[in-house]
Amino acid sequence: MGRFSNAYPNSPFPMPGSERIAVKKRRRVPHEFVLDAITPLSPWTRSMFGCLAVYVKDKIVLVLRDKPDHAADNGVWLATTKEHHESLRREFPNLRSIQVLGGRVTGWQVLPAEEGDFEAAALRACELILAGDPRIGKVPETKRSARMPAGTKEKSLKRSKKTMGAARRR
Repeated sequence: MGRFSNAYPNSPFPMPGSERIAVKKRRRVPHEFVLDAITPLSPWTRSMFGCLAVYVKDKIVLVLRDKPDHAADNGVWLATTKEHHESLRREFPNLRSIQVLGGRVTGWQVLPAEEGDFEAAALRACELILAGDPRIGKVPETKRSARMPAGTKEKSLKRSKKTMGAARRR
């Protein structure tokens, strides 16, 4: 072994010749065929609530879920808005609201993995995404604006301008 082999035992990039390699175990990607289907759009992913959120450019389009708890909500979640639910249900008869979110109607709708037409429906959703269908996908709010109550952003902006003006006068 080289003289530096144990110098940084927890380093993600161990020295050549080191026998100890710490490898972070990756989770299996649920319903990976969906990512394959939208590959031409260069999707990127991020972990979200123990699921895998799928983004295309600046829009979140899907969440892929396969967890043992609340198995009825496993499948492909579509990021949409309430105004598009009816038209999407005409295309996807098994589309429904997500139960794990408390039973209220949200912008998220699920294509349940337990349904017999799940793969065909998920691939059809991918076709809609590839075609740029405006019913699927939304730009997420920034963390800052999501935490601020409505109207607060404008008030804080006015305050900061007043504070800056007062500082200049001093």
